[in-house]
Amino acid sequence: FNLKREGFEVDAAYDGITGLEKALSGWADLILLDVMLPGMNGFDLLGRLRQASDVPVIMVTAREEERDKVFGLETGADDYMTKPFSVKELIARIKANTRRKSGGNRQGGSRMGFGPYIVDTGLQEVRRADTAVELTQREYDLVCYFLTSAGRVISREELMEKVWGYDYYGDLRAVDVAMRRLREKLEEDPANPKYFMTKRGAGYYLQK
Repeated sequence: FNLKREGFEVDAAYDGITGLEKALSGWADLILLDVMLPGMNGFDLLGRLRQASDVPVIMVTAREEERDKVFGLETGADDYMTKPFSVKELIARIKANTRRKSGGNRQGGSRMGFGPYIVDTGLQEVRRADTAVELTQREYDLVCYFLTSAGRVISREELMEKVWGYDYYGDLRAVDVAMRRLREKLEEDPANPKYFMTKRGAGYYLQK
């Protein structure tokens, strides 16, 4: 009711198997995904979905354990909300993620690079030689933001505000998980990165 009142078109599924079918149809711009679902739980659904789609996913659950939040983010969730939460906060997060998916961070078709990688902002992809690297939209947006801020240490709070699209609403652990996933895809040795560096106590920076 509240989402429709905000102008969103909404479809619902009440079990994991049906939810996965709907999610894979490509109809939705964003998925709100509960963890506790009959037939297939939200974590398993997300893992299957991420094999074929980078549609933004906000996990919605009553679980409060930190390990569940981190596991959801590592599995590919873009965000994580724990019940109870306000409708206002939920809508703010939905709007932030749908703006990002619709291309809010495009930079006019320019090309940028670091190390062996070329970033084509027109095609919204990162390539190494002639091979595109499979990144989620958020991972791509992180790369672009680092490139436009090269040489500067960026705090987790700034990344949350500029890349996630909101400030105090977010869980800063989401930034750390996203950076870890980005390093796994773009660093030869993620444990000893050459490009996406950590400045302890301050944030992250790109070393070209």
